[in-house]
Amino acid sequence: MAGSLKASTESDDLPENHEINVTPFIDVMLVLLIIFMVAAPLSTVDVAVDLPASNAQVQPRPNEPVFLTVKGDLTLALGNDPVPRDMLKSTLDGKTGGNTDERIFLRADKTVDYGDLMEVMNLLRNTGYLKIALVGLEAPATTGGAMPLQNAQ
Repeated sequence: MAGSLKASTESDDLPENHEINVTPFIDVMLVLLIIFMVAAPLSTVDVAVDLPASNAQVQPRPNEPVFLTVKGDLTLALGNDPVPRDMLKSTLDGKTGGNTDERIFLRADKTVDYGDLMEVMNLLRNTGYLKIALVGLEAPATTGGAMPLQNAQ
């Protein structure tokens, strides 16, 4: 500590220092920087995963659900009727009466690649149908069978 010793007859007040000591602030900031540099790579997930069957609660089905199926050969079928990709919007509009708020139940064969399924979902989005429910089989722990499970997007 810097200071001067004065005679005891003078005041005991030390002169005021108008400078802020930033060294502790910089030390704290450097420690926080190191913590975040170590923790940031740990927060990312790059793990391959094999997703299990869903055991979500079955949602009530509408009276006439609209099922769009992606077959193993990547052809599309609306209900039981095959649909060319370029005619999907007009066929869906005819089936739903032009109501783009109606939920479309999307089914896909197990052999369909995830990227191909995303292409169909993007095609649905581009046609204006944003409410998409993915259909899958119930987990074996429940009643079994092909019941649609809805995971709204």
